[in-house]
Amino acid sequence: MSEVNGPRGSAGRSGPPGRSGSISRSGPSGPSGAPSVGGWTRFVTARPRLALLAALVITALAVFAGSGVADRMRGGGWQAPDAESSYATEVLEREFPASQPNLLLLVDSGTASVDDPAVAAEAARITERLAGEQGISGVTSYWQTKAPGLRAEDGREAIIAARVGGDETAAGRTLERIAPAFAGESGPVTVSVGGPVAVQHEMQEIIQEDLLRAELIALPVTLVLLVMVFGSAVAAMLPLLVGIVAILGTNAVLRGLTEFTDVSVFAMNLTTALGLGLAIDYALFIVRRFREELDTGADPRTAVGTTLRTAGRTVLFSALTVAVSLSAMLVFPQYFLRSFAYAGIAVVLLAAAAALILLPAALMLLGPRVNALDLRRLLRRRKKGAAAAEVPLKEPGRAWARFGGLVMRRAPVFAIVTAVGLVLLGLPFLGVKFGTADDRQLPVGAESRVVQEHIRDGFPGSPGGGLAMLVEGGGTPAAYEALKGRIEQVPGVQRVDGPVTGDSAAYFSVLPEGEAVGEETQQLVRDLRAIPADSLDTSVTGTAAVLVDSKDAIADRLPWAIGIIVVVTLLLVFLLTGSVLIPIQAVALNALSLTAMFGAVVWVFQDGNLSGVLAFTSTGDIETTLPVLMFCVAFGLSMDYGVFLLSRIKEEYDRTGDHEGSITFGLARTGGLITAAAVILAVVMVAIGTSRVTNTKMLGLGIALAVLMDAMVVRSLLVPAVMKLTGRATWWAPKPLRAFHQKFGLSEGESAPVGPGTKGGPSGPGAPAADGEIPEAGTRDGEKVTAGA
Repeated sequence: MSEVNGPRGSAGRSGPPGRSGSISRSGPSGPSGAPSVGGWTRFVTARPRLALLAALVITALAVFAGSGVADRMRGGGWQAPDAESSYATEVLEREFPASQPNLLLLVDSGTASVDDPAVAAEAARITERLAGEQGISGVTSYWQTKAPGLRAEDGREAIIAARVGGDETAAGRTLERIAPAFAGESGPVTVSVGGPVAVQHEMQEIIQEDLLRAELIALPVTLVLLVMVFGSAVAAMLPLLVGIVAILGTNAVLRGLTEFTDVSVFAMNLTTALGLGLAIDYALFIVRRFREELDTGADPRTAVGTTLRTAGRTVLFSALTVAVSLSAMLVFPQYFLRSFAYAGIAVVLLAAAAALILLPAALMLLGPRVNALDLRRLLRRRKKGAAAAEVPLKEPGRAWARFGGLVMRRAPVFAIVTAVGLVLLGLPFLGVKFGTADDRQLPVGAESRVVQEHIRDGFPGSPGGGLAMLVEGGGTPAAYEALKGRIEQVPGVQRVDGPVTGDSAAYFSVLPEGEAVGEETQQLVRDLRAIPADSLDTSVTGTAAVLVDSKDAIADRLPWAIGIIVVVTLLLVFLLTGSVLIPIQAVALNALSLTAMFGAVVWVFQDGNLSGVLAFTSTGDIETTLPVLMFCVAFGLSMDYGVFLLSRIKEEYDRTGDHEGSITFGLARTGGLITAAAVILAVVMVAIGTSRVTNTKMLGLGIALAVLMDAMVVRSLLVPAVMKLTGRATWWAPKPLRAFHQKFGLSEGESAPVGPGTKGGPSGPGAPAADGEIPEAGTRDGEKVTAGA
């Protein structure tokens, strides 16, 4: 197989005497000079049939263990459990169920008034029936209280409110049981079911339906793209099988976690997207390297061994960097974010395990038959000669090599224009406004959304935006009255009701003048919490209070999350490259690659541009936790591609010491692969983005954009341009760090080069001659070399 920039010899690793491209630390050579197979390579290749059989059994058990996982997941998780609003909500639910209704029956009297005797009588019967249902408490209605907030302004609709007890799973089951008995026509009225519990339950059902549809879209399209990339239908099936194993295994892990902690149903989307996307990335990389080794004449066992020692190490590093990015979400208290960490870590590790154990076993058994059912043969038959048959394999590499050369010849122009363009695309994010998810996440026409819209648009005050102040400490009527007076004096308060007293606590209902979660109402929450209450203990809850606490919790933990991602990424990339500058470049360019995603999120989903085309309703803000989630996922995926590129550049630099030639070689060998992997992952994310739930749509489409921008702009333009500008200083490291890397570092090559001054070998091409010195252009035995020499 011909390579870019010159022949590489039959073994693909030609070099000077005493070196076979990269110095092996794995022990003596096996028969015929082939590297010995050791460690996990021996484990994988010894009994491939047994490995595949064990995988089949484990996968079957995972299907059984993960069945029904979606039914055990929850639809919330945006609230910080240790926040003041969470504590107040918990106490109010326990002591005053009627103060925290989560089930609303919208009673429509048609052309009659809700005060019509027949309507009132029927509403009373419905209220009584609802109060008699198991799991229902705190039932109240307009006809009992005559509260103006429970009656529509046109007088034709009114509300019956109740509290469905239990956690979200139990509440959902109760709703499923009672909703059919109450929804629909009942005498002179028509009843619709809404409220937070109905919104969450309907959202959960829609997500499950949309996820199935996304899988049905993504799988066949992905298979077609894989066939186009590999040519061989057999090779194209392998990444899909790895992805399916990763997804099924993660479902089993999540099912087990639901026994111990809350897991968000939204995590199912990440499981599918990352399971397919990363499995395809890893399998693409390994199968491509295996086929390269076969092309050099290696037997399947040697090809698998070399693949695992090279591409396998890169896959392992990639999995670690992605897992670290996702694990940073564990520092946040909201189980919505923690759930994505659970799902992401599990699917990344399982995808890597399947790619490093099951896939090599399959390749051992297939051998050259991995190229079977080659659909490109029809095209090859039209060309004459053996050289023509090699064109599909070498032309893409040559094109990327020429492109890389063009970028490096105009490096300052490409670096500046690309960086400025990405910054401009991210500018809309400066106007981001954070809010909470509500019924408008659901598609138009969803029953629970229709109910909430009727309440929001047709009822007085600010439905859903009221605040509650919990008061504890055994207050007297005089103390309560004094506190109520102070509340009424706070700017932004429209009305104060209460106190409603109980055995050990009381509460006031506070109706704000502003929007439910607007800036004015958020400031009102802070002002209410600052009111002196003498000997009483007060705490405030409500939609705006939850938002304030959520924003505070994220702001408090975000530096820790970013710190974890940055520090561990710097360490892992240093272990891969041995350079001080490359890890810094990797983190900075990765962050820059995300600007387009964040800018698009605000421009599209907050500001409402393209809302008609994408079929969603803009709320004028972005759910608080979503940017954090998108950052962690997109940063990890960007590092995934960065590791693939840097590993091949590092391998070639260790072999030749030619800085620019190594960059060209890395682009030639991985440019097409990274682009193909990014397109396939983007297809999966766009399939997720077809969801009818706005947050899921935003997650899928936003990450798809980030992945494409990273692969097609940052990896293709910025990385080679910046590495060209930094020159051989790119590979510099002080002497203590060089020694650390020589001892602990790994690279895609068989091993790291032997450093200067070490016993047992000549100076490595990538190592400076002395601390602080920048290495000269690569030399071997006193002769300059170039890429491909």
